[in-house]
Amino acid sequence: MELPCDGAGVCMACKNKPPNEETLNCKTCATPWHATCLVSPPQELADTLQWECPDCSMINPPSTSAVAAGRSEGAGELIASIRKIENDKSLTEKEKAKKRQKLLSGAAEGPSPSDGDEKKEKNDVLDILDKELACSFCMQMLDRPVTTPCGHNFCLKCFQRWIGQGKRTCAYCRVQIPPNMASQPRINSTLVIAIRMARMSRSSNAGGAAKVYHFVHNQNRPDKAYTTERAKRAGKANACSGKIFVTVPPDHFGPIPAENDPERNMGVLVGEIWEDRLACRQWGAHLPHVAGIAGQSTHGSQSVALSGGYIDDEDHGEWFLYTGSGGRDLSGNKRTNKDQSFDQKFDKMNEALRVSCLKGYPVRVVRSHKEKRSSYAPETGVRYDGVYRIEKCWRKNGIQGFKVCRYLFVRCDNEPAPWTSDVQGDRPRPIPVIKELKNAIDITERKGSPSWDYDEEKSCWLWKKPPPVSKKRVADSGDPEDSKVIRTIKRQRQNVSVREKLLKEFSCQICRKVMFYPITTPCAHNFCKACLEGAFAGQSFTRQRGQGRRTLRVQKNVMKCPSCIIDIADFLQSPQVNRELMGVIESLQRQAEEEKMDENSEGCSEEIDNAIEQPDLVSDAVNDPIAEEPKDESQKA
Repeated sequence: MELPCDGAGVCMACKNKPPNEETLNCKTCATPWHATCLVSPPQELADTLQWECPDCSMINPPSTSAVAAGRSEGAGELIASIRKIENDKSLTEKEKAKKRQKLLSGAAEGPSPSDGDEKKEKNDVLDILDKELACSFCMQMLDRPVTTPCGHNFCLKCFQRWIGQGKRTCAYCRVQIPPNMASQPRINSTLVIAIRMARMSRSSNAGGAAKVYHFVHNQNRPDKAYTTERAKRAGKANACSGKIFVTVPPDHFGPIPAENDPERNMGVLVGEIWEDRLACRQWGAHLPHVAGIAGQSTHGSQSVALSGGYIDDEDHGEWFLYTGSGGRDLSGNKRTNKDQSFDQKFDKMNEALRVSCLKGYPVRVVRSHKEKRSSYAPETGVRYDGVYRIEKCWRKNGIQGFKVCRYLFVRCDNEPAPWTSDVQGDRPRPIPVIKELKNAIDITERKGSPSWDYDEEKSCWLWKKPPPVSKKRVADSGDPEDSKVIRTIKRQRQNVSVREKLLKEFSCQICRKVMFYPITTPCAHNFCKACLEGAFAGQSFTRQRGQGRRTLRVQKNVMKCPSCIIDIADFLQSPQVNRELMGVIESLQRQAEEEKMDENSEGCSEEIDNAIEQPDLVSDAVNDPIAEEPKDESQKA
């Protein structure tokens, strides 16, 4: 098989880079070829100027099949179009090259003759996203997508590798990237949800019948957190938790399944976001509304919260290094203290984490928006990110000079993480290399088999050993006859296509409609261009100070994002439309309109068929001797 040279000038046949003397350029498509690897290279030097590559000259013997004949006819039309562009004297060489490239790329993406299920593949939502949402580095569908202020999308790892090389411009358009965006990129959750929905549409399995469970506690509490009468200050600091919506004890280990969620019959789903820690407590994901660790020193730890409390923490998504509690002076009325004043030890909550490490218990993890250094933290609120397992724990000298307890968490959940578009959950992954273990002390590592492990036969994570028995009961309130409320979960499964669901996900966070000219802010929120500009209409970027007195320096106005508290004033000076996202929305809208037109045409054809059948009934009624006109007016009435 004859193959040309790639973009780097390396021959795809012999894998060597030929010198300039052995390189031939096709006069039609300008593609470089290695002369030595050709079957019939030009014999004379003059022939090299008018030489055509095998794809353009069609020197290969034609096949007798209909498929080969169709391909040769298509190739002939392509060559004719290219020569027409070359003969057009009104175009410059640059314009000719662009038209040739556009023509060749369109021909490469054209439909193949084997059209078995081609219409289905063309209408597949995943194909649309794969075509529109591709990373410019790896040329694959976006994985953990981040959006630059200039409106281009890249994979998180590709973007971090690009920034790690010291480059501070967009790889697509060479526009300068702000320092905040370069140091702390945010994952575009809208694109993540869209890609995951498209992948799930191909392999969706129907679920079983929904069960009905009894809601037997907290009936006298309000749905939201409330402030007690004895509280001297209003606000969340003195607020009490509202109704607990799950029927699990406080020391429940592992995920919260659907049978413990009588309100929705769904369980606590990965990716759920709550307003604050008190709302997170109501769903049992993490019970303490201030402390970062939930557990008992003799029983184990059930959950942890990542909220940026310790500067030693490192978050890598699927695994992270967590710092234990303690080591700070909280005497008197101090609720928080950032400065560490003594060493941490494996006691209390730190010992609870170590027990979970030795036993191999699953630990629920929630991430808070207060963790500003992590790319995996939510923009607002608190998010549930699934269960993790503690593989190792140790002590080391922290950044502030005192010893801290450290824990290696590795994700092991059956549901995919909120930042990835994968459909499948986690699989066993190797333990990452931790450099700080060289100078660590009191290293603890699990030696036996874990209680929560992966089953190869069932292809899922489950309890290999019985979960620890709960030592706390679910509190009932009042008389059982009065407090029990049977709530039947009625699921109305609407026949909504995946395109309509995706269009709902691509809605503006201001007007709640499908985005028109979508814009992605540096904090990874998506809005219509008109809505975002209208939200700041009439506001100037700077304001003068010292009017009537001595002149002061001009002060910049702070313009907060409509969905979070991040200042986007610099971004609003020249907002750029996310062209890739706009292309996806337009393709989905176009196909949705085509589906509606097809349904309307089918409905019209059915009406015509019914209308054709009706005259036969009328003629039968006319010929029927029993059908006579009424004799008087009463019979007519």
